[in-house]
Amino acid sequence: MTPPASDMSDLSLDQIVELERRAEQRDADGGDDGDAPAEFGGGGDDDEIVLPWWQHPMNIVTMVVTAAILAAMIGWMAGDNNSRTNHSDVDTGFLQDMRVHHEQAVLMSLIYRTLPDTDPGLRTIARSIVVGQSIEVGRMIQLLRDYGESEVNESDTSMQWMGMVGGQASMPGMATEDELEQLGRLQGREADELFVRLMSDHHVGGIEMAEFAAQEAKTDEVRLMAASMAEAQRGELVEMANQLE
Repeated sequence: MTPPASDMSDLSLDQIVELERRAEQRDADGGDDGDAPAEFGGGGDDDEIVLPWWQHPMNIVTMVVTAAILAAMIGWMAGDNNSRTNHSDVDTGFLQDMRVHHEQAVLMSLIYRTLPDTDPGLRTIARSIVVGQSIEVGRMIQLLRDYGESEVNESDTSMQWMGMVGGQASMPGMATEDELEQLGRLQGREADELFVRLMSDHHVGGIEMAEFAAQEAKTDEVRLMAASMAEAQRGELVEMANQLE
């Protein structure tokens, strides 16, 4: 029986972590599920864990891809001739720069998820960043196409849309190449701490950009998108800090 949609939102972070751990353990054991608490579908040593369809790894991938396609379709259908003339430099600059900002957050999260002995809760947060910000990148690209603008910032500087005269070489909160390389060499608690530090700085910078766009962008869609991004990243800041306690 398919669970109601509310079941997904009712899962706690600890339950999601446990489901991820058991899925990884099944992969490592070649499908041997072992013991499972009753709330995760197990009933003892001989019971097989049967996850609901919406928690199966392959179905999660399918849903992510479907969501990305739907986001692109919605963006295409929402575009009209007026949107090409009614947007502003803030709309364009935010979408171009935040796209690059998001792409680094996705890369950082993917690097972290390959590292050994890291915190399960932080791995879940990193996965959420990969999925959520990848979908948002798709939406931003589609809006730039709707506006008839370049999908990338073709200048040597960024942040001019925030009133920074002459712009600047990089966006706030961006990690350096050396920091990303350092993260890729770590494991365990050291990797957890560096990931949280880099991603927290990254989110603080992203929130600064998003809050400005939420107030100053001309189009409703960009303002609403920016406000949603800021809210989501503030929540992830709290979650990451709590996981290190």
